[in-house]
Amino acid sequence: MKKHKFSCERDGLTIRGNLFQPEGESLPIAILSHGFMANQSTMKGYAQAAAELGFAAFTYDFCGGCLWGRSDGKTTDMSVLTEVEDLKAVMAYAASLPFTDESRVVLIGASQGGFVSALTAAQMGNKIERLVLFYPALCIPDDARKGQMMFAKFDPAEVPSVIRCGPMKLGHVYPEAVMGMDPFKEIAPYQGQVLILHGSEDKIVDLSYAKRAREAYVHCQLRVVMGAGHGFSKRDDATAIPQMRDFLSEDL
Repeated sequence: MKKHKFSCERDGLTIRGNLFQPEGESLPIAILSHGFMANQSTMKGYAQAAAELGFAAFTYDFCGGCLWGRSDGKTTDMSVLTEVEDLKAVMAYAASLPFTDESRVVLIGASQGGFVSALTAAQMGNKIERLVLFYPALCIPDDARKGQMMFAKFDPAEVPSVIRCGPMKLGHVYPEAVMGMDPFKEIAPYQGQVLILHGSEDKIVDLSYAKRAREAYVHCQLRVVMGAGHGFSKRDDATAIPQMRDFLSEDL
């Protein structure tokens, strides 16, 4: 397996990431999207597992989506919807490479990156072969309507231009982009195979959101990782990664 840096663009912003490339031609594509305030390094273990199965696996930093990331963009311009556009840009780049098979794409996302991956899959339809969601943050629209998102609190009736969310500054676009959204209606159009991995003790995204997502999808497996919170530990991954491998290995 080789590891390369890559870059592509979205609306004049440079997205930077890493490609984990196994040997071979016509490689299926796996694109991995990180969570809120995280960066691509949190997806490395999942990317390596996908590459070991023969996928060209891409991790990247969202534009404005990281505390410490390598992509361009301001945190105050970032929203779930701008991250959907980032993911689409990475998909287009991955499909353009001479050694990839653009007809075989899987999306793998964690937390907010899971929500972004689910939204993107619904929009891209049969261009996405499979979808893996680690504790997807489908609570984001409800949190926006409550005026309480992670560490941020604000009046949802009068959203300030800048919202302090712990160490990160968000713009008004972050909650406003999702306030009118029903996430389960948005993700439901995706007809492919879905695997959701969610911790039984998740205090940030309640397990009930994953259960509702399972009902929204036509073909969905929900695997509850007992004792896991939001963001899996190495012990949790020892359970989750083999389940992801089995799911991605079907019909390879």
